[in-house]
Formats: sequence, structure tokens, C-alpha cells
Amino acid sequence: MEDIRQSELKKACANCGAELKFKPGSHQLTCEYCGYEEFIEQSKSSFEELELAHYLKVVGENAYTETIELLHCKNCGANQHVEENYKSLDCVYCGEPLIREDVEVEGWITPGALVPFQLDAKKARSIFKTWVGSLWFAPNKFKRAALDPEGLHGLYVPYWTFDANLYASYQGQRGDYYYETQTYNSNKGKRTRQVRKTRWTYASGTVNGFVDDILINASQRKRKDIPQKVAFWNLKDLVVFNSKYLSGFVTEKYSVSLKEGHHQSFQEAKNIAYNWIRRDIGGDTQRIAHADIKLSKETFKHVLLPIYISSYRYSGTEYNFYINGQTGTVSGSRPYSFWKIFFLVLFILVLIAVFAIFAK
Repeated sequence: MEDIRQSELKKACANCGAELKFKPGSHQLTCEYCGYEEFIEQSKSSFEELELAHYLKVVGENAYTETIELLHCKNCGANQHVEENYKSLDCVYCGEPLIREDVEVEGWITPGALVPFQLDAKKARSIFKTWVGSLWFAPNKFKRAALDPEGLHGLYVPYWTFDANLYASYQGQRGDYYYETQTYNSNKGKRTRQVRKTRWTYASGTVNGFVDDILINASQRKRKDIPQKVAFWNLKDLVVFNSKYLSGFVTEKYSVSLKEGHHQSFQEAKNIAYNWIRRDIGGDTQRIAHADIKLSKETFKHVLLPIYISSYRYSGTEYNFYINGQTGTVSGSRPYSFWKIFFLVLFILVLIAVFAIFAK
């Protein structure tokens, strides 16, 4: 396969020659200087589901279909690719400086699909500004530092998705609740109460079905993951991968291998199988003694999902803010001002004291 080169990734404006960038919420490239817009041609075929067992056996877990230029953050471990020309860039996760001269060319399994950004940078900054402005007891210096427009980055995060036919045979027990009247002594004499008990019966059977799009985060960094509140995307909006969608954004390369991602997906499939088994057993509660779970016709995709990240430091501590680039859902960490809280508590105490004096 040919390398992903800068000339192949960039698209010049037909009107003024400036670089075109992807316009969030559309399927267009736009010129920030003259307003020219160009449609991204959509593939007539759907994105491909790759057969997993064949892929792992024939080409191996580290086989590459393309190459990509990456900057590796030595602080948090993230591998980041940026298409536009630059001399330096801060890591989107931790703010560590990344230098263009440190770029490395690495192989990757080309994404099969992505969810395009629906929010542009202006909207993301507005959401961020509203969030920061709503924070109680936040230090004033923190608010000014956090609102640096250069600190908010649009990022495509790598994920693996796995599909499979699932079959499981099981043995267990079905529990049905029933109640018995129990007599007990109290200060007011003998009383009765209903005590819940469980009647257990043997259960066995099989369950089967199709497991669709088990989503596994393919990014492994020296820091906590993206908050679960934000890490939810509607995968029905996936489109066939086209590098033009990456223009103007940072793209992170996966650091969890396909093999490890598959291992994690089996644990998720196991949880799904157990839920199916409990539903099949029925009753009020269930015990699963044994389950033989098998997956067949397994396929996978490498997909990219959009998020905005702001990483900033205040008083030596790192804080992060996240916006889902598709839904606009937000989550973030923040510091508290000791003095604001102190003076509020002091003010409340003074009010209480004044009230107590006049109440006498």
C-alpha cells in the first residue's frame, strides 16, 4: 500500500489556493479564507466488515494496510497525527509540547469508517465557555487560563468494533420468590411479618443471536480514559472512511492491538451472553453454574470517533474537559478556590451571628 502523504491528505481551494478543511455537520470541505466549498464524494458501497480469524491468521495482529505520520507524546503515550502544516503542537491529552521534527512514520490498519464531527470549533468553544462560566468557586485565574481558544482540540479517537454470531449452552437454577408469614415478639406483643424466600429449580438450555458493534477503546495512555458520560456515539452515523474528513483535526492512532481488542470484546460478549441466559432462565433471580460460549463468523472494523478535548494546567495540576463531537455531551474536571469558599463560609457565619444577636 502507498503511504498516506501530506500531498494526498491535503486539498487546495480551487478558488484561492488555500487549504480546504472539513466542515463539521456536513459532507463538505470549506475554505476559511474565501468561503469556497467542495463536496466530499460518498462511497457507493458500505464500509467493510473484515473477517477477523482470517485477518489474524494470514496477516497477523500487527499487519498494516497503510502508513501514517505520528507524533508520540512522551508524557501520556498518545500517538497523534495532524494533517495541516505546523512547527509545534501541544498534546491534546496532557498539553505536553510535540515537535514536528520528532515525527515518525508508522503503519496502521486503515480505518474502515468514522463518525464525522457535527460540532465545529466555534460551537465547541461556546460550550466550553458556558461550562467554565457556570463553575462555582472556581479561581478567577483558572477561568482565564481555561478559556484559551488554542487549548481546545478536535480529535478523532480510535476504536475497534466487533460483530459475531453468539451461541451459548448453559446450566443453572431459576429462583422464584415466595413469602411466608413469620411470628415474632415485639414491645407490643406478638406480631407477624412477611418473609421473602426463594424456591430454586434446575434450568438448562441454549441461547443464540447476533452481537453487533461491540465497541472497544483502542487508545491506551498513561492516564484515565475519556469519561463514560461523553464516550457514547450513535454508530448509525458511521460513514465510509475518507481522509478528507480528518482535515483540520487531530487523529490518534490505536495503541491497543487488534488481538488485545478482540480479547476485550470477548469479555463484553460474555456479559451479553449471561444477560441472554438470565432472561432465558426467567423467574425472579437466576444462578448460572456453567456456560459454554462460542462465537462464529467474527468480523471487525477500525473506526474513528469525534471528540473535543481541552487540557490545561492550573497551580501545577492537570485538568481536562471533553465534548462529544457528535452529540455535544460535556464532562470536565476543575479546581476550587480555597479563598472563595473561605469567605463564603465566613460571610454565612457573620449572618448567623447577626441574626442571633437581633433575635435575642
